[in-house]
Amino acid sequence: MDQALLVFITVADKQSFTRAAEELHMTQPAVSQYVQTLERTYGTRLLERGGKRVRLNKAGEIIYHHAKEIVGLYARMSDLVDDLMNQASGTLAIGASYTFGEYVLPGVIARLQAKFPLIRPEIAIGNTRQISEGVAAGDLEIGVVEGEFRHEKLHVEPFADDQMYIAAFADHRLAAKERVRFAELTEEPWIVRESGSGTREATEAMFDRFGRKPRRLMEFGSTQLIKESVEAGLGITLLSRWAIRKEIALGSMVVLDVEGLPVSRRFSVVARDTPFHTRASVVFRELLLETTD
Repeated sequence: MDQALLVFITVADKQSFTRAAEELHMTQPAVSQYVQTLERTYGTRLLERGGKRVRLNKAGEIIYHHAKEIVGLYARMSDLVDDLMNQASGTLAIGASYTFGEYVLPGVIARLQAKFPLIRPEIAIGNTRQISEGVAAGDLEIGVVEGEFRHEKLHVEPFADDQMYIAAFADHRLAAKERVRFAELTEEPWIVRESGSGTREATEAMFDRFGRKPRRLMEFGSTQLIKESVEAGLGITLLSRWAIRKEIALGSMVVLDVEGLPVSRRFSVVARDTPFHTRASVVFRELLLETTD
């Protein structure tokens, strides 16, 4: 791997030659020399120097973007070759959408660590769009997303069903009703996830299926915040059974018995569409495929 690229990436990330030198355990003159060599190679300055900080210029942004890809590919190549000789180990960058990441993934990681203690999982939580883009860009090695999903650069494999229910606070006026028509809920305030979320996608699909959309929607970017808001009586919501099982057990929330529900969707594992995967990602995928109720 070109050491100059690694040094340049570190300087850009740290915005400082001094902090980059500390990170790389090098002298500051050595760091400066690597960057100057790279600038001579491309015949242009790559960094704007001002005060104690440096920043990328337009040419630097191009070099930085491709250097990150090159360094990532080199690390991945080394990991794949190492896998041929050793047991599953090393860092595994995992991405998961909020529902799976916050309520299901911890149990999967516990099983992974028990069986493969040399694997070091790094977890990123985001919505379905963010996780898929992270995997496609190579920032994440494997991801778990919600709902119907396709991506030209990714292999998508459904592995588990999820049931979603309309939840309300325990003393909601419809809580004790045996069967609720969806039309009765359109006057209620609804609390929904942001666009790009698999939960939001499922909610919008449900509205379309019933041909009715609530008059008032409140959009929150956190499932936990939605649950606390529902418990406070601010509105109702559609959430995965995984997300609300503790609240239901504690009696702070109830599931409304609504005609035509629950909503079904799938959890899918996503990875880059390539025949080469690290052993760590392979064993993690196998654990995911074992995930059941």
